[in-house]
Amino acid sequence: MDADLALIVGLGNPGPRYEGNRHNIGFLVLDELAARMNGRFKAHKSGAEVVEGRLSGHRVVLAKPRSFMNLSGGPVASAVKFFKPTTILVVHDELDLPFAALRMKLGGGDNGHNGLRSITKSLGTKDYHRLRFGVDRPSGRQDPADYVLKDFSTVERKQLALEIDRAADAAEALVTKGLEAAQNAFH
Repeated sequence: MDADLALIVGLGNPGPRYEGNRHNIGFLVLDELAARMNGRFKAHKSGAEVVEGRLSGHRVVLAKPRSFMNLSGGPVASAVKFFKPTTILVVHDELDLPFAALRMKLGGGDNGHNGLRSITKSLGTKDYHRLRFGVDRPSGRQDPADYVLKDFSTVERKQLALEIDRAADAAEALVTKGLEAAQNAFH
């Protein structure tokens, strides 16, 4: 069995109330990746729903924490301890990017994102990959915390499936070709 294993974590909030929220883009991208792997999410002792399989021949575990966003770190750290991945990629929403813009990086700050803050604290490091999916900032005086817990707009929903597919392509490229090649292809 090959030693390389990628853990791809999608951030979101559990339950039907949050399914279409901007904050749940990580879950939506992982649903697309699971479909590509013909996999179904199953409860795991780490506190996440997981799918194990292969993407383009590479061993991958997809994980959606069953906790709320700001407590994502516990399930992620448990999954890391259990699966011992060589690569960790976290897919999340990003207010400071226009809708559907993608950016990938290794490490960095949490930029006020409570899910990333929780993961960094639980892992004890900032050195994991991030795939940031732009959700744009709210207009006017709307609180960003309220904004990310709202569904995508009608206009955004019209192109959302295509953009989720593109984000899944980016995640797959990072796992199969590395960060630099993925950045070159998707930035």
